[in-house]
Amino acid sequence: MIGAVLWENGFSLKEIGVATMVLFAVIDIFGTIPVIIALKEKTGQIFPLRTAAVALFILVGFLFVGESILGLIGVGINEFAVAGSFVLFFMALEMILGVDIFKDNGKTSTKVASVVPLAFPMIAGAGTMTSLISLRAEFELINILVAIILNLVVVWIVLKLTATFERILGDAGIAILKKVFGIILLAIAIKLFSSNIKELF
Repeated sequence: MIGAVLWENGFSLKEIGVATMVLFAVIDIFGTIPVIIALKEKTGQIFPLRTAAVALFILVGFLFVGESILGLIGVGINEFAVAGSFVLFFMALEMILGVDIFKDNGKTSTKVASVVPLAFPMIAGAGTMTSLISLRAEFELINILVAIILNLVVVWIVLKLTATFERILGDAGIAILKKVFGIILLAIAIKLFSSNIKELF
């Protein structure tokens, strides 16, 4: 009975598979492990469930009404991308230079870090939102929703295993990865900025 209802609403394992892989590639949660570790070292703690829940809220909300809301306030996806690129840029500088740009804000800093910049713009960022727009034009809504949920389950698992990754990598490994991924993150920020800034003028 449930299966029949799902199929009638356009449920497709093929679409779910493709949408899941597209979002997985864009979110790239495994590639952000060094950034997650750096944030955890800075704030003392990351809240996996909070991060995944906020990212889910942002992505599902954007899937339904994002473009309309952005249109109402006169902000486009390109402006979102440029704003997100600045956050990633300064995070990359922290990782490469070992400086503190995002100041600790006391007891609320751990909760804030789980939302900004982790949930947004790293997970539910401009690239993910742009991908959702493209997927929405091709796939059924239910399949995209399932793909979002599957990806955020993976995100939650990776965030829960942060301590395990730290033990495996060790201090030296983490230090090296921070520098390497800091440079990669800097390149991503610059690419995100350069590919979207021209659309604003």
